[in-house]
Formats: sequence, structure tokens, C-alpha cells
Amino acid sequence: MPLYEHVYLARQDTSAQQVEELTAQLKGVIEGLGGSVAKTEYWGVKSLSYRLRKNRKAHFTLMNVNAPPPVINEIERLERLNEDVLRYLTIRVEEHEEGPSAMMRRAERDRDREERRGERGDRFDRGDRGDRPRDRERRPRDDSEEPQTAREE
Repeated sequence: MPLYEHVYLARQDTSAQQVEELTAQLKGVIEGLGGSVAKTEYWGVKSLSYRLRKNRKAHFTLMNVNAPPPVINEIERLERLNEDVLRYLTIRVEEHEEGPSAMMRRAERDRDREERRGERGDRFDRGDRGDRPRDRERRPRDDSEEPQTAREE
């Protein structure tokens, strides 16, 4: 059977629980029609590049599907009918990616950076620099030290 990666975007005002229920419903349809879902990942609420049906953010969900083409047609039809689904995209792949997807690896990397930033401090640990003269204070301020021109002679 062909392998697919299927991503759908749900409206921002739906709860994460409703998105999980929709994912479970789609998974049930896929399995009922002879396919299987290898992996599902909920990527969370992310900002969109542009507004989709008056929404600036959306819930992102990925499903790795192993199913015949009519099953994909059916879940896409169901998503077109569902008002909570803003967009969907299904791509046929040669093999499913092992481990977490790129989006989940990115989230882990961002979490690790936040943890390291907490260990390092906010860069306010450098201490006081003391009283150092500013550039403005070093330059002469009065006009008396300017060189005289040839016209004045």
C-alpha cells in the first residue's frame, strides 16, 4: 500500500481536545477502510503566514498514513465538510520518517535553548562597568582650539 504524510490545520478557537477527537475520527475512518496510521503528531497552535478564513493561528496535526488512494480521498472529503478544518495537505512518500518529525525536533531544540539560556543567565551578570568617560566628554567642547584659517592672517 502507498505511504502518505497528511497534515491538516484546524481553527484556532477549537480546543486541543476537539482536535484530538477529530484526529481519532479520521484515524477510525482510515482503519475502517483498510488503511493504518503509523504515527500522529500534534504540533500545537502556530501562527499562519496569512489569514485563512479570518484565522491568524491554527492547530497543526501530522498523520503518517499507510492506505490505498480511495481512503485518502475519503478523509479529504470529510475534512472539506468539516468547518473546523482550514486546510489539509496529503503527500505521497517513499517511506515514513523514523522518529520525530522536523517540527517536533525543532520544538525540542527550542526547549533545549531555553533551558541553556536559563543556566547562562540574562547577560546581566557582567557586573557594573564603572565610571568610564564617554566619547563626548573626551572631545574638546570650546571653539578656541580650532586651527586658524589663512584668511584671518
